[in-house]
Amino acid sequence: MAKVLIIGAGGVGAVVAHKCASVPEVFSEIMLASRTKSKCDKIAAAVGGNRIQTAQVDADNVQETIQLIQQYKPDLVINVALPYQDLPIMDACLATKTNYMDTANYEPKDEAKFEYKWQWAYQDKFKEAGIMALLGCGFDPGVTSIYTAYAAKHHFDEIHYLDIVDCNAGDHGKAFATNFNPEINIREITQKGKYWENGQWIEIEPMSIHKPIHYPNVGEKESYLLYHEELESLTKNYPTLKRARFWMTFGPKYINVLNVLQEVGLTSIKPINFEGKEIVPLQFLKAVLPEPASLAEGYTGQTSIGCQIKGIKDGQEKTYFVWNNCDHAEVNREIGAQAVSYTTGVPAMLGAKMILTGKWKGTGVFNVEEFDPDPFMAEIGKYGLPWNEEINQPLSVEK
Repeated sequence: MAKVLIIGAGGVGAVVAHKCASVPEVFSEIMLASRTKSKCDKIAAAVGGNRIQTAQVDADNVQETIQLIQQYKPDLVINVALPYQDLPIMDACLATKTNYMDTANYEPKDEAKFEYKWQWAYQDKFKEAGIMALLGCGFDPGVTSIYTAYAAKHHFDEIHYLDIVDCNAGDHGKAFATNFNPEINIREITQKGKYWENGQWIEIEPMSIHKPIHYPNVGEKESYLLYHEELESLTKNYPTLKRARFWMTFGPKYINVLNVLQEVGLTSIKPINFEGKEIVPLQFLKAVLPEPASLAEGYTGQTSIGCQIKGIKDGQEKTYFVWNNCDHAEVNREIGAQAVSYTTGVPAMLGAKMILTGKWKGTGVFNVEEFDPDPFMAEIGKYGLPWNEEINQPLSVEK
């Protein structure tokens, strides 16, 4: 029986709230807080049963977050706000000696660059405070890292090649929309790509490497090599890796629209002056694009996300593919969400459950692959994200 404070009331926050509320034997009390309390109230009403309390908080304001934590006294803060807010929320957790977890690593507002160094720098502080910070417990990062840990534990003596493959084959019917926060999504895919090979990072121009990859129950989709944060922690924690890459699918229409937006400057994060006011073009673009949480109604198709791995077991080369497919329409019927929010929110709830039930414990700052993957893998299916595996079959990413 534990109290949790969820900060963030977007699409992912709604999923986390629903899923925590469905496990009352662990999450006995839940508070949902964000800058806009009315969003929290709407989610709480949808969950029903007076399971969720709500509050207003500006997560950029450390003192305000400290006051809310002191007032509510949660056992764990689940941060599903913006990545810019990771450090202020971690500071509030430190000040109140409260356990912390998130689904995406910190990035500064004024630079489209994300890496773990800022959060890893809290290691000693959290250890001295006797509390835990769990980083990146969504799907990617999150489940993909746990899949890798599971493969390393059960299928390999050494992992040599890792390809994380992420496909959204859904159709939301909009002319152009992003499946999670537009500002974060577009910053992520318009920065330079990067992958790990032979002990170093190879940097490439944005979206310059792509190829068709086959996804289960979906078929072939054009997939683009991006940099993604779990590559940083996985290459650190699995030093036998010779190469690690991340691939994500985008349709031709999405790419064409994105290229136009870039060319006219609407994806820029550099402030401009407009009618005497300073605005950031990308933040303006975010304001006119559909809210990701609004895409659920009528969304069809599936996501397919997994890890294609090659390495050595008992002196022999071995391949392993582990993945999940999630259906947009089924998720909408279950909790009124879309699959991209669902695949992030469900693992966040389960990661919180792992901490609160003592399955994952420690003091300091951790990435999910540093814990035993087995209890997580044993339960993730029953909460809506079953996994599948293929052993010693050709890996489609290599074709």
